[in-house]
Amino acid sequence: MTVMIEPTRTAPAGLSPEDVELLGKELDAIRQEVLDSRGARDAAYIRRLVRAQRLIELGSRAVLMRSRKPSAWLLGTAGLTLAKILDNMEIGHNVLHGQWDWMRDPKIHSSTWEWDYVTPAAQWKRAHNDTHHRFTNILGKDNDLGYGIMRVDEAQEWKPRHLAQPAWNFVTACIFEYGIAMFDLDLGEHIRDKRSMTPEKKAEVKVALRKASRQLTKDFVIYPAMSGRNWRTTLAANATANLVRNLWSHSVIMCGHFPEGVATFEQDQLDEHETRGQWYVRQMLGSANITGPRTLHLLTGNLSHQIEHHIFPDLPSNRYIEIAPRVREVFATFELPYNARSMVKQVGSAWHKVLRLSLPNDWLAETNRRNLVPQLRALASSTLRPAVATA
Repeated sequence: MTVMIEPTRTAPAGLSPEDVELLGKELDAIRQEVLDSRGARDAAYIRRLVRAQRLIELGSRAVLMRSRKPSAWLLGTAGLTLAKILDNMEIGHNVLHGQWDWMRDPKIHSSTWEWDYVTPAAQWKRAHNDTHHRFTNILGKDNDLGYGIMRVDEAQEWKPRHLAQPAWNFVTACIFEYGIAMFDLDLGEHIRDKRSMTPEKKAEVKVALRKASRQLTKDFVIYPAMSGRNWRTTLAANATANLVRNLWSHSVIMCGHFPEGVATFEQDQLDEHETRGQWYVRQMLGSANITGPRTLHLLTGNLSHQIEHHIFPDLPSNRYIEIAPRVREVFATFELPYNARSMVKQVGSAWHKVLRLSLPNDWLAETNRRNLVPQLRALASSTLRPAVATA
């Protein structure tokens, strides 16, 4: 779905310029109410969560000292996985967005926080906060859109290499934190464009390698060594926790950005003088939510409220569930689609889109399960044969 944005003549999604301005004011009012009401309750929430996450991690690592016992391994691995998910999603992601900077607590501040992730916080903030949230879902501007390796819109030219897109997406999910680190360094663009690295870029790579080295040493050398004879099972527990955390965070991001019905935008359709209201509408159309219980919202870092997060990235994450009904009312008032479904449905939709766009436009829509495999083989044969003949 590609939405035309021509602010000088018409507004996004068929809204008039007056509608867009009114929509912007309504959302600004919601945001200001939250800003004005932040206080002790919110501060207690994040401090309590940080304390709980650290206790869970310490307790899990202590249990893993006896990880040769199956019960200890399962309990320790489950606890460590939970700790890593909380650190990555509800704490790290949101602290680095500056959601808690208003507390002026140097221990929970975007300028001092470092997370249990291989990508350095400063590099992630530049790529995510400064680029992704500014140019959300704009093809060629938002590198989060397919991470530079996937075809994410019908308007993009299909090429035979896109046949491997589902496999690449699965591999990316398994090593998600390393993919994010490379993505934050713009390594894909340098390799694709055959660009040499500037001294500044080389310095950034060294910083990232040092961070990755510390993470690998911590999880796969120090903690296993502390387990003595149990080092093998502790190492396996750390590897499992990292893998599950990667698969989980990748799925959450997929649900918020890639399901069917989420809009993408062309660069030449965007006015360089985009108004606040126009930016709001682009975020609203370019995001999707996950429905479910409060526990799910916590484990997703409240990115289950991706729409609210993209509209208000600097508001405390615990407030998204409170303002979501009001945001949904704004959608209804201006007759905009509010994309919210269960996680199973959103994940399925996102993977369907990955598969669909790995093929030429409209090809999968004409395919059923009975003839999918033979047609894939035929397509691969027809696209690869010329290359073999040329060689």
